[in-house]
Amino acid sequence: MSRIGKQPVEIPNGVTVSVKRNELTIKGPKGQLTRTFDPDLSIKEDNGSLVISRPTDQRQHRALHGLTRALVQNMVTGVSDGYEKRLRIIGTGYRAEMVGDDLKLSLGFSHDVQVVPPPTIQFQVEDRGQLVIINSIDKQLIGQIAADIRKLRPPEPYKGKGVRYEGEYVRQKAGKAGKVGA
Repeated sequence: MSRIGKQPVEIPNGVTVSVKRNELTIKGPKGQLTRTFDPDLSIKEDNGSLVISRPTDQRQHRALHGLTRALVQNMVTGVSDGYEKRLRIIGTGYRAEMVGDDLKLSLGFSHDVQVVPPPTIQFQVEDRGQLVIINSIDKQLIGQIAADIRKLRPPEPYKGKGVRYEGEYVRQKAGKAGKVGA
């Protein structure tokens, strides 16, 4: 049996859950998330926690059991605490700034890149335009937005310029050694 899947998901105070067939809606102080899960798995509320169970031990049901439990846990954490990703911008002339709710990035291109946030995403810029903080209640969406921003100018291995996650280690390469001989 799945070790992750059989653990119940605790529901904190201030969070309400409604289950209709295979659709789960979770409301909390930060917002509301709705997701549809596989109809074979059953999600039940039991004494302040959610319990996910599977009908058989088939390979597909075993795989979905732990996944469903992890997704439900991420939804509960998102509406109660929220998620945050930090991106560090490194390079001469590279910076970020807010234009209304949008994020404007200067990353060494001939033009600035404008990032329009989806409804549940908020951007913040700190540290003189070198740090971008992304906040959201949806863990999957915040990871995708952060990856898309990083993909605009990934860190290069020679000078380390580009957009990286805060705390990410980028291995530095030695450059050219210069002419030898002659």
